Amino acid sequence: MTGPTTSPTTQLTIDPAATPGDFAELYAEVQQFYAVQMSHVDEGRYDEYAATFTEDGELSYNPAVPPVRTPAAIAAELHAFHGRFAADPGQRRHWFTMLRLDPRDDGSVHASCYSLIVTSRPGQAPVCAPSGEVRDVLVRVDGRLLVRSRTVEHDRPR
Repeated sequence: MTGPTTSPTTQLTIDPAATPGDFAELYAEVQQFYAVQMSHVDEGRYDEYAATFTEDGELSYNPAVPPVRTPAAIAAELHAFHGRFAADPGQRRHWFTMLRLDPRDDGSVHASCYSLIVTSRPGQAPVCAPSGEVRDVLVRVDGRLLVRSRTVEHDRPR
């Protein structure tokens, strides 16, 4: 190979100069980032979740709600959204899987994964819904990963 190539099945640009270890380390780092980030949501720590976005970060998670920008606005939106579940004894868990990464020349990482929310309530079988795809642009700020933009596309029946 003499230069970057694109895999036809994934549209992922593969740079032959990058070592497999570099990509594996980035992949593990992003997985850990998501595990910590989504545990903030699942445990009701919305301010900590919002702090994983850049100062101009954008979250678009619900087609009925306009995109929310800045960590303060993201935290406020999540407090309001999840407030409607306050009386529900259920535990919601966000599952991210099938992670795909596309590191870019500008240093950002375009990441996408499937998302599934599982809600468990006492005495009932878990409910798995909604499902969809999460598309992020991740950047490094002072050495740590942050979300510049997140778009959540909900699955629709076909």
